[in-house]
Amino acid sequence: METPLTYMTLRILAFAAALAGDAVAQGLYTFESAEELAVLRPGNARAAICSDGVTEGEKALCVDFQPAAWPKVLFRRAAPFDFREAGELAVDITNPGAEAVTFRIRIDDDLRANGTLYCRTAAGTVAPGATQTFAFRLDSAGAMAWGMRGLPSHQGTATMTENPSSWRLDLSHIVQFQIFLSSPPDEVRLIVDNIRLRPQVSLDGMADRFGQFSGADWPGKLSSEEELAERLAAERTEREERGTPGDRDRFGGWLEGPRMGATGFFRTEKVEGKWWLVTPEGTLFFSLGPTGVRTGDTTFTTGRENLFQWLPEEGDPLRRHASYVSGAVQGPIREGRAMNFYGANLERRYGPEYLAGWAETALARLSSWGFNTIANWSDDRLFGRGVPYVVPGGIGGTHGRIPTGNGNTIHDVFDTRFAGSVRNSLRAQAERHRDDPFCLGWFVDNELSWGANTAVAAGALSAGMRGSAAFGAMLGLLRERYADVEQLNAAWGTGFASFEAVGAPPAMNERVRADYVAFARLHARTYFRTVREELRGLDPNHLYLGARFAGLAPSEVAEACAEFCDVMSYNIYQRRVEAGRWEFLKGYDKPVIIGEFHFGALDRGMLHTGLGPTASQEERAAAYGEYVRSVLAHPSFVGAHWFQWVDQPLTGRTRDGENYNIGLVSIVDEPYRELLESARTVHGEAYWLRWLGVL
Repeated sequence: METPLTYMTLRILAFAAALAGDAVAQGLYTFESAEELAVLRPGNARAAICSDGVTEGEKALCVDFQPAAWPKVLFRRAAPFDFREAGELAVDITNPGAEAVTFRIRIDDDLRANGTLYCRTAAGTVAPGATQTFAFRLDSAGAMAWGMRGLPSHQGTATMTENPSSWRLDLSHIVQFQIFLSSPPDEVRLIVDNIRLRPQVSLDGMADRFGQFSGADWPGKLSSEEELAERLAAERTEREERGTPGDRDRFGGWLEGPRMGATGFFRTEKVEGKWWLVTPEGTLFFSLGPTGVRTGDTTFTTGRENLFQWLPEEGDPLRRHASYVSGAVQGPIREGRAMNFYGANLERRYGPEYLAGWAETALARLSSWGFNTIANWSDDRLFGRGVPYVVPGGIGGTHGRIPTGNGNTIHDVFDTRFAGSVRNSLRAQAERHRDDPFCLGWFVDNELSWGANTAVAAGALSAGMRGSAAFGAMLGLLRERYADVEQLNAAWGTGFASFEAVGAPPAMNERVRADYVAFARLHARTYFRTVREELRGLDPNHLYLGARFAGLAPSEVAEACAEFCDVMSYNIYQRRVEAGRWEFLKGYDKPVIIGEFHFGALDRGMLHTGLGPTASQEERAAAYGEYVRSVLAHPSFVGAHWFQWVDQPLTGRTRDGENYNIGLVSIVDEPYRELLESARTVHGEAYWLRWLGVL
C-alpha cells in the first residue's frame, strides 16, 4: 500500500527515538524474520511480517483485526517469560488508518487467566496516521500499588492506562501477553514493532509544586505564581470580548424557540416527537454542563512524600489545603495526610479569600463556554446564583443491604426502615432547594449495583440474608407463584423441606431465572416508588431524574425507572451515542439525561485518559463535539453532563487513585482551549441542531 510522507516521517522518528532512548532495553521481537511468527496465536485477526510503512530495509508485524468481540494477536512461547528485571513492556504501534484506534495489552502469569484473575490489562490510543511508543508498567501489583491508576514512563512514551486490578503478577512466570481490540465494527490494521523490556522510570519528584507532572513540558504548563494572575487577566479580557451565546434566556433556555406553558419550575414536554426540558418561564431547554464544579480532590502524601517536589510546611498558609483523610477504598494507603493542589493553586491565583474569586470566575466561564447547567457533585455554594443546577441526593441510613456480587450491595427496599432513610437523607437539601426555580431536579443515588437481572434475588437468598426483609419478600413472591414447596422443588430441581428452608438452588434453569427476574422487577419498582413518594413529600416542585444507571441496566430495572421517574438517567461512556443501540428508549416514552461522559488524552502531562481515551487534546475536542451532536440528534435525550470540571490529581485522588485527564480545566485552573472551543461551537448550535434533528 502507499504510505503518506507524514506517516513515514513519524515512523522514522519513532524508530530513532526508540534506539536512542532504549539503550538498555531488552528486545523481545523486532519482526525482522518470519521465524518470530511461531510465537503468535491470532484470534479473529490476521498477522504477517510486512515492510509497509516502516523504515526502508526494516520490517514489522501487520495485524488486521477483524470485526469480532475481542480480536487479538497473542504471544506465547514454550517457556514462560521472565520480566522480573524490567520496569515496563514497550511496543511501537503504527496506525495507518484515518481514525484513532484504542487497543489493549493483557499480560498473563497463568494460562487460567480470565480477564480478572492471573492477569492485568492496560489500554492505549494511537492517533490516525501516527506511530507512537506505548509502555505497560510492570510493577507486580500494578499502578494501584502506588495509589494511582496511571503512571509515568520514558520521555516520548505514552503510558498505557491500566484497568483497576488487584492481581499481583508473578513477573518470573509470564506465560503470554496479547494485543487486542474491543469489538471493532470494521477491520482495523495496526503495525506492531520493537516489542521490548525497559527499565522502570523513577517516580521521585514526579509532581512539581503546583501538582503538575515534572517529567515533561507542554503548552500551558505553569512555571511561576506570577503567570496565574497574568493568564487570568488575559482570559477575562478574551471572555468579555467574545460574550455568551445570544439565543439564551435567563435560565439558559432557547430564547428564539417556541414557547410552552410556564409553571414556575422546570418540567418536561414532548414537542414534535422529541423530548425537551422546559424552563420555569416556558422556553425549551437542553441541559449541558459539567459535574464536580468544586475546588478539587485531595491526593495522599503520607507514605509517598518522595513523589512531591513541594509540600506545605507548618506555618505556610497553603497548609490549609492539606488534611487528614481516612476511608479510601482502593490502593495501599487507607488513611493519612493528603493535599489538594487545585485548592492551593486557586489560593495562589485569587488570594486567601479565593472561594469568592473562584466562584465568580467559574460562573462566568460556564456562561461564556455555552454551558447552562451546574451538574452533579458540585459545590452548592454555586447554587441559586442564576445558573440551573441539579441536586445530588444520596441515601444513607441503618436499613439493610442486599449483596449483589463482587463485594457490592444494594438497598434492601423491603426493610421498614428504608422509607425513613430516604426521607432523612434528603430532607435538609429539600428544605434549601424546593422553592428555587433554578433547581432543575434531583438525581438520587448513583450507579447502583443491580448487577445482572438475577443478582438481587440471588443476594436475597444468600445465607447471610436469612431472616432479613429481602429474604422474606423473596419467600412471599415464591408463595404467590407456587401453591406449595413441592411445586417449587419440581420447578427448581431442589429438595427444600419448606419455604422457610429455601436457599439458592444448585443450578439456574428457566423457572429459577423467571422467578429471579420477577424479584428484580419487584425490588426495582419498590425502590423507585418509595424514593418518588418520599421525594415528592419533601419537594413537590422539582423533577426526579433517576439514579444514573452505569451504562445499560436490566430491562426490569429500567422499566421501573420509567414508571416512577420524571426523567431517566444513564452514565454513558462511549465515543458517541449510537442511535441503534439506544433505540429501546423510545419504548419507554420518557425523557433521558446523560449523567456522565468524558474523554481524556496524555499530551498535557496527565497519566490516564479516563474512560474515553483519545490520542491528543485536538482529538479530545473533536470527540466532545461528536458526542454532544449525537445526543442532540436522539429524540429521547434532554441533556448530557460532562464529568468533570477539573482534572483529577496527578498522583491519584485519595478515594480510589483515579488520576484522569477529564477536566475542562487543569490542576492549575488553566482551561483546555481546544476542548472548550469545540464546546463553545456545538453549544452555540445546540438548540437549532436539536430542533432540526441533525448531527
